[in-house]
Amino acid sequence: MNAVTEPETLSELIADCALIPAALQAENLPLPRVTAEPWEVDEACHAQVAELDAYV
Repeated sequence: MNAVTEPETLSELIADCALIPAALQAENLPLPRVTAEPWEVDEACHAQVAELDAYV
């Protein structure tokens, strides 16, 4: 792994990822259990895209 350059091939990326310490790997980190607030599309949001079909 070279910390200065980006991997140029998929195999270089895989090799770099294999060197990530176990303590930093995602499966070893607790996941946040925060539930997002529900949302609804209001008139202002709808107005922003109301003419989208005509634009596309």
